[in-house]
Amino acid sequence: MIKGLAITPPIIGRISIGRVVERNGQRLPAKDDQFTLTGQVQTKDGWVLHPLDEQLRKEQDTDKLRRIPVRLPFSCADLNLRAEYSMFDRQTGRPVCVGNGVTCRRMTAEGLQELECPGSGLCEFGKNGQCKLYGRMTVQVGDDNQDLSCFILRTTSFNTIRSLFARMLYYSAVSGGLLHCMPLQLKLRGKSTTMSHRTAIYYVDLELMDGLTLTDAVTQAKITQTERESAGIDQDALDNVASLGFANGQFEYSEEELPEILEEFYPATSDDTSQTTEPDVRQQKVHKLKSRLKPTAAARGTLQA
Repeated sequence: MIKGLAITPPIIGRISIGRVVERNGQRLPAKDDQFTLTGQVQTKDGWVLHPLDEQLRKEQDTDKLRRIPVRLPFSCADLNLRAEYSMFDRQTGRPVCVGNGVTCRRMTAEGLQELECPGSGLCEFGKNGQCKLYGRMTVQVGDDNQDLSCFILRTTSFNTIRSLFARMLYYSAVSGGLLHCMPLQLKLRGKSTTMSHRTAIYYVDLELMDGLTLTDAVTQAKITQTERESAGIDQDALDNVASLGFANGQFEYSEEELPEILEEFYPATSDDTSQTTEPDVRQQKVHKLKSRLKPTAAARGTLQA
């Protein structure tokens, strides 16, 4: 295994709750009130939809996709949802500091160092909104998915990250550690607060499949686990390999991910009140950062060709 290279789950698509809108002649990201499943190909018109997006809409007979049937690839909540306080270099777009509220890995003039992490609200290094809570949730979409391929949901929403972690920990506890066998679904929920000026904001929750009680879900999870064990599937080994793969890298971001992260990490979100920069100015920064990364991406494309 190449040291310094994070080995992350194989991703075949994205789950987003955003869309691209035209504003002042610019294409800008905006929050949406539904899920969208895309592949990993982006054109001038935006991300190409994954076939599962249309399939799920037809199955649910709805124009707005607000629930997605999923299973989790790992039995450990921390492996399914990777969340840290993250700060990116605004000139290069590369990660500078990533922490968990106790310790952090920070790129300094002396190299990568492990330092104390007080969290984004108390850190002088990442003050003025430069450091944010950032999460990446990996799920297997579809109740019959038997592959290891995953979709990724990236988010800076505190509500989403807190809800996903809470649900996973609770479901793992009541099922006896069978989180990876539980029949679940991602569900989009709305709420309003004084900070949102009473307008609806949306976050992602994780709950049991429609029509199932907790008893039904745990019973199904035990049956699924028995079938997997009979087939020789070693979940503990999978979790161990995933843990080692995540720990192998300095940071869990690859060069080709950075343009996507810049689109979703830096623009203002409906539930983020820490940013005071106007949206158009913020988007100009994103375009500048992406343009700096283009030579690297072009060089990589030449090598691949």
